[in-house]
Amino acid sequence: MRSVKPKKCLGQHFLTDLDIAKRIADTVDACSDVPVLEVGPGMGVMTQFLMNKPRHLKVVELDEESVNYLRRTWPQLENDIIEDDFLKMHLDRTFDGAPFVLTGNYPYNISSQIFFKMLDNRDLIPCCTGMIQKEVADRICAHPGTKAYGILSVLIQAWYTPEYLFTVEPHVFNPPPKVRSAVIRLTRNDATHLGCDEALFRRVVKTTFNQRRKTLRNNLRPLLTELLPATDPSTITAFLADSLFNLRPEQLSLAQFIELTNSIQRL
Repeated sequence: MRSVKPKKCLGQHFLTDLDIAKRIADTVDACSDVPVLEVGPGMGVMTQFLMNKPRHLKVVELDEESVNYLRRTWPQLENDIIEDDFLKMHLDRTFDGAPFVLTGNYPYNISSQIFFKMLDNRDLIPCCTGMIQKEVADRICAHPGTKAYGILSVLIQAWYTPEYLFTVEPHVFNPPPKVRSAVIRLTRNDATHLGCDEALFRRVVKTTFNQRRKTLRNNLRPLLTELLPATDPSTITAFLADSLFNLRPEQLSLAQFIELTNSIQRL
């Protein structure tokens, strides 16, 4: 049977090593006993192992050629193939509102967007596993004070506990990517509320890390001016005089970002 041609525009790098495919599929075993949604199954190299698990499996694939291949090769999946763009899906309809595990060999060009969508649907996704670019995995799992610590670290760790499971080398893909890959697992933590305005929290985190070499003071002044147009500039200057604002964003813990958000909201 003819294989699917990888498409650069879709960020496709098909995994060819069956042992690694099984290892990735097995990462869902430590997750809650709920259905599984695989993103970007391609030719089903992971799918074949996920199908053997005692869980309801659905796959979502945007590439028409891959969808046709899956239908021919794995006819038992016929009613569980979703031909759609994951980023545009209404995830509450996937399993009739029931929670599910998210997994996949995620396209590198949209992996961050996939995780942001996961965060928006965190009450539906108690666990997320899969393979991404190693650099992104390092960022997700990074601790404060490290070079990799950034937006994804803070926003994901607010709601999930990340685990870096193992590294995957380029030669096991077709075509081989120019970077190394990594497999991670994210498990929902016990947080039900951050204790601050979540929209403002996201904005503060993204604003400060957008220019991470600058101090918090320099990063936040334009944001505060925008958020508080009627506030006397001297009030903002006084607020930013605190020694906390001498720090750079990578030096702040999650708890400090939450407290910073609350401090801004009290202005």
